Amino acid sequence: MRNPFDLIMFDLDGTLIETAPEIADAVNDTLRRFRLPGVTQQQVNDWIGHGTLELLIQALAATGKTDVSVVRASDTLPLIAAEFDKNYQLRCGTRSFLNPQVRETLTALRERGVKLAVVTNKEGRYTSTVLDAHQLAPLFDRVVSGDTLPRKKPDPVGIQSCLDQFDTPVGRALFVGDSSIDVATARNAGVAVWMLPYGYNMGQPIENCSPDRIIADCAALLI
Repeated sequence: MRNPFDLIMFDLDGTLIETAPEIADAVNDTLRRFRLPGVTQQQVNDWIGHGTLELLIQALAATGKTDVSVVRASDTLPLIAAEFDKNYQLRCGTRSFLNPQVRETLTALRERGVKLAVVTNKEGRYTSTVLDAHQLAPLFDRVVSGDTLPRKKPDPVGIQSCLDQFDTPVGRALFVGDSSIDVATARNAGVAVWMLPYGYNMGQPIENCSPDRIIADCAALLI
């Protein structure tokens, strides 16, 4: 069957893999280490989207009841971030799981000759660990993490780099995600964007983002 897209790009957290539980575990591991109060799962869900360091900064600001600018300027942030790095690497794969029909859909798309890419704001070392934990890395032709290029989503540079690598016209490319950041990124790049309803959109209904289509799960990509 001829697929309507030659290149399909995916967000990672909340789109392909439910990662929020183990991210929350790693954040709270870190906060306990520094004798800070913990955060809730819902708070972590709402902070996902701008990269793991930004999420940690949001958590530190919330627990310290201060502004994020104060946390970013803190001399202790590198120390806390290093502790989080250790904790998250240990937690990756412990409580995350694939969202519905992910592996089956990716495998079928590859068999049809569709190029597949991940474009995420998660830092590269965590992206690799999470993909490897779920044996997804071999299914992708390119992975763009939040620190792969000089800018990250919603800047379209990650999508553009995939279009250029695979010589794909914008009309033959699709971005699949779960948040307003993903919609904005796709719009900035001029490609179609489909959203999944069960990920992380900072507590807002996915309909508010006005994607081209909302799909129940990844299997809709095969129709």
